[in-house]
Amino acid sequence: MRTATPLSALALVASAAADCNGKAEYCDRKYSQITFAGSHNSGFVGVGPSDNQLTSVSAQLDQGIRFLTTQTHDKDGVIEMCHTSCDLLDAGPLQDYLSTVKTWVDGHPDDVVTLLITNGDAIDITKFGDAFKSAGLDSYTFTPSGQLGLDAWPTLGDMISSGNRVIVFMDYNSDTSKVPYILDEFAYYFETPFDPHSDQLSGCNIDRPAGASADGRLILANHNQNYEVLGIDLPDLVHAGDTNSVSSITAQTDTCKGLYGRVPNVVLLDYVSVGDAINAQSQLNGV
Repeated sequence: MRTATPLSALALVASAAADCNGKAEYCDRKYSQITFAGSHNSGFVGVGPSDNQLTSVSAQLDQGIRFLTTQTHDKDGVIEMCHTSCDLLDAGPLQDYLSTVKTWVDGHPDDVVTLLITNGDAIDITKFGDAFKSAGLDSYTFTPSGQLGLDAWPTLGDMISSGNRVIVFMDYNSDTSKVPYILDEFAYYFETPFDPHSDQLSGCNIDRPAGASADGRLILANHNQNYEVLGIDLPDLVHAGDTNSVSSITAQTDTCKGLYGRVPNVVLLDYVSVGDAINAQSQLNGV
């Protein structure tokens, strides 16, 4: 007589067989050993001159994007998602955006998602903590024990098992003593020049933080092509298919590898629904 397999054993088998961010190969890789296709200004959706994406945040996540950036500003005491100025483009409160991410994360237990938030208005970090708590997303956040070197990051599988699978960075005015899970971006990353034009897309020079070394830092490659109109940089939707092609993306990542011995951890793109963002991500990760 065949003995029934205990439900607990079935659960363990199912868990062991689960993919991490859609790929079984990612489960045993450290977070710092994976390249993510990133969505630049993920919440600014439309075809206007201040929009950077064509599809909703949920659709971007469904597509396979796992690194989202957003820009915030203070509007009458509320943290709003505004592009440069709330008079130019206001995509609503940060809390609503975080709630959207929370809903998606709830329904995808085997995925690790990263948020990079800009804070040019130097809004008190505790207000961001309040927004995360109100959205319920704080329950998923990852808090390292001290500053992590490149080899000290946990694997995606470990993050998923722990439930701490939302990593949050902030570009400026972060204070981990107040909100320990909102990490200082430039303590961990360096970035290539932002808002690049076509002649800069294949470069990998360090732009921020100024004077930084690549040693020990993750790499964020800005690959969102812009063009200039009356001295203003605008996202280039017309050429997004070419910009987001595997050949264009790998031209830049090959430059980075030549300079620093490794490919970027993030390739940041406008209009992620156009071109080959996910194919490039898979190729760069060798899966």
